[in-house]
Amino acid sequence: MYPFTEGSFAPCNGWYVAGFCNEIGEALLSRWILNEPVVLYRKADGTAVAVQGRCPHRHYPLGESKRVGDAIQCGYHGITFDHSGKCTFVPSQEKIPGVYAIKAYPLIERGLWAWIWPGDPSLADESLIPDMAEIGYDLEGYVAEPCYSLYVEGRYQLLNDNLLDLTHLGYLHSTSIGTQDDAATPEQREVTDRKISSRRFMYDTPQPPFLLEKQLFDGNVDRVSGMDFHLPGFHAGLGEFRIPESHPERGGELLLASRVWHAVTPAKKHTTNYFFAMSAPEGDDLAYAKEYLRPVVEEDAFATREIEKIIQTVDDLPPELMLKSDATAVIGRRAMQAMMDREKAAALN
Repeated sequence: MYPFTEGSFAPCNGWYVAGFCNEIGEALLSRWILNEPVVLYRKADGTAVAVQGRCPHRHYPLGESKRVGDAIQCGYHGITFDHSGKCTFVPSQEKIPGVYAIKAYPLIERGLWAWIWPGDPSLADESLIPDMAEIGYDLEGYVAEPCYSLYVEGRYQLLNDNLLDLTHLGYLHSTSIGTQDDAATPEQREVTDRKISSRRFMYDTPQPPFLLEKQLFDGNVDRVSGMDFHLPGFHAGLGEFRIPESHPERGGELLLASRVWHAVTPAKKHTTNYFFAMSAPEGDDLAYAKEYLRPVVEEDAFATREIEKIIQTVDDLPPELMLKSDATAVIGRRAMQAMMDREKAAALN
């Protein structure tokens, strides 16, 4: 599936965000994850669990069913499954067929997020969840909050591409968070087996519109913009604004800093679960920032939806004409494809 090889959709053996921790409660929460229905809920002891969201009898959605203690009773014929996926009750017969079970997914709560492993549960290594210190979650004096859970009508890799190529900031987001220097400034890149990092260091550069509105400083600023992609679906971003080093009295003084997190989780083949969160130093107005950034995030969702419409409509999609600025996104695509290729190879052995 575009932009991957035929038959490739998404890596299964990896940690994706299934939702924010504060979204999961006693009520059944339905999500599509990697083209499978999933139900999230908390047991009576507070533990969050994730199970398959389809009854194996007639494929009725278990997310539209009901809790019976820590179990789910299918709303169609009453067949009941516990939090481990085991079938515990069939109203129409005493003997429960051995094949009656649903999948239970490894689910770990860390930071603001509930992380799900959609693939082989025997391979679910908790150390592969992004390190909270590394993503800037544990910064002293910072407050972190979940912001939005979006269901975007577009395939997930379009959002990954968007976050791996921040040259769009000065154009798609020109009225809010970006300037043309976001595209004109070369990026510095580091690539490992699990992470792709990009940084832009902009010196004596114009302030983006949102910073001008705050009136913290009159003049150009020094700015750092970066994003770390933790495969297969988590992007940790940072932004810092300082008074230019050339200033005779206040050079290097920090004006504003933040951390943002974008979790991109495949939903269905052409839709995506997109979770946005951020943190800022204590005392900053996070409520204002959350509302200010809502239309910015929607601009990314809009671009994704419109590209998806073209991809699905054009009979013979011409190849993309790549630019130098696409290098990081291309590296990201290749890394995702490599993960899928390894899974396919392992399945054949």
